[in-house]
Order: sequence, then C-alpha cells, then structure tokens
Amino acid sequence: MPRVRKGAARTQARKRLLRKARGYYGTKHRHKYQAKIAIRRAGCFAYRDRRRRKRDIRALWITRITAACRMRGTRYSLFMSGLKVSGVLLNRKMLSQLAIDEPQLFDTLVTTAVAASKATPAKAG
Repeated sequence: MPRVRKGAARTQARKRLLRKARGYYGTKHRHKYQAKIAIRRAGCFAYRDRRRRKRDIRALWITRITAACRMRGTRYSLFMSGLKVSGVLLNRKMLSQLAIDEPQLFDTLVTTAVAASKATPAKAG
C-alpha cells in the first residue's frame, strides 16, 4: 500500500487557518501553531462578549431611564414599580428611547407611574 503524505489537504487546512487569522499581529497571522491558539482565544472572547454586550446595553438603558427620572424628580425604582402597577407594558429599551426622543410622553409616563405607586400601599417590612 502506498504511503500518503496529505500534501493538498494539509496545505488547504493551513491556508484556512491563516485566513481566519488575517490581520492579527506578529507571528499570529504567519505561523500555523500561533494562529491556531489566537483563533481559539479570539473565539472564546467573541462568544463571551456577545453575551456581555446584551448586559452592557441593558445597563445603558437603565442609566438613561434613571437620568430621565431624576430630571423629573423621581427615582428609577419608584418609576418602574409604578409602571408595573399601572399596567404599562413598555420594556427598558423603549423607555430609554422615549426619554430621549419624546420627553413630553415620558413626562406623562412619569406622572402616571408616580400616581400609581402612591396609590398602592407600601409593603410592611
């Protein structure tokens, strides 16, 4: 049986690997071994940060809503609980957009939420 040396397949595999590492600094885009490590590491960071981005964006929305509430003399927690009690079903993304784009509408939401939160009795601690 003849000996197989995997010439074409090995070259294609190396090319595929180095194509993924294009733009990396130093030996990471030239050498197969270093490229393989860098690609695996980059993949881990990409996977982690796709989830972290969702967290960061939600925190940004909450910060914007908090700032808008403070400008109107109320607290974020009071505002959100008031919205829940009054039955307003807007998510944080939409509330932050309203705070930026439609300040008059956000004023109305704040007054509605504050009125609803004052109408409900406080929980006994």
